[in-house]
Amino acid sequence: GSTDCICYSTLGISDPVTSALHIIIGDCQPLDVSSVHHNNTFLKYCVSLLGYGFYGDILKDSEKKRWMGPIRYDYSGFKTFLSHHYYEGTISFQPAKHTLGSPRDKDSCRTGCYICKQSEQQLAEQHKECGLKHEEDEEEWKVIKGKFLAINAVNMSCACSRSPKGLSPAAHLADGSADLILVRKCSRFDFLRYLVRHTNQDDQFDFSFVNVYRVKGFQFTSKLSEDNESSVADVGKKRFGHFCRDHPACCCNSTNSTWNCDGETLDSSAIEVRVHCQLMKLFARGIEENCKDEAAYIQNSSE
Repeated sequence: GSTDCICYSTLGISDPVTSALHIIIGDCQPLDVSSVHHNNTFLKYCVSLLGYGFYGDILKDSEKKRWMGPIRYDYSGFKTFLSHHYYEGTISFQPAKHTLGSPRDKDSCRTGCYICKQSEQQLAEQHKECGLKHEEDEEEWKVIKGKFLAINAVNMSCACSRSPKGLSPAAHLADGSADLILVRKCSRFDFLRYLVRHTNQDDQFDFSFVNVYRVKGFQFTSKLSEDNESSVADVGKKRFGHFCRDHPACCCNSTNSTWNCDGETLDSSAIEVRVHCQLMKLFARGIEENCKDEAAYIQNSSE
């Protein structure tokens, strides 16, 4: 895509020669893939980012301005930030209990990641123990209702040149989970502080209005969809729905956003997402780094 986030997250650099060499050598890096469904109907696969609210609105607006070139993302981003739309809905998710790490730790995914290997083994053991029973039926789902400026689910860090650490620095490529980031309604200034932290080394999750969870599946239903399903007497809402979409500056803030699925729009606001562990393989080696991640992790665990 425009940010080359998959290259940055799997190689640490967006260089075509480096990518070509990995193909020639035959390096293999497994990747988690999320499948997106609506009413039990498969819609799309997602490898990097699935975003609702802020990033969905940016994509929807920028698609109308393709003639502007890459600068359209800056324009649409600034416009979306000023509009400061929030969206009300319900998030239900399954915590990824099989993973060793958490979104708040400092263990980044690197070449031969031990967390990915251990998480894969624990997930396989869970499937064996479940037998013919569905694991989804046995594990408890957590439910969160609220007003959100952004709902992001990432299968990788989503790092790029503008955001060296990405949306979730500790996200892993092949641990069978996604990091679900919920940004609740807040002031413009606080939201700007959150966005700025993606460009520096500060912890972008260290805000009272930001929550992050490591999940292996989640569901989202907007408030507008809930109202339409639960009430057949809301004729006025349906009658004035078109007006509210054309004039979002009015007090009605229950209109739906668009899902940004790897840079493509999804108009269905109510979706179900499932993470598939190491569903595909990429010609890559992971990010190589001269540090003792495993030794540090073992030391922290023993302490």
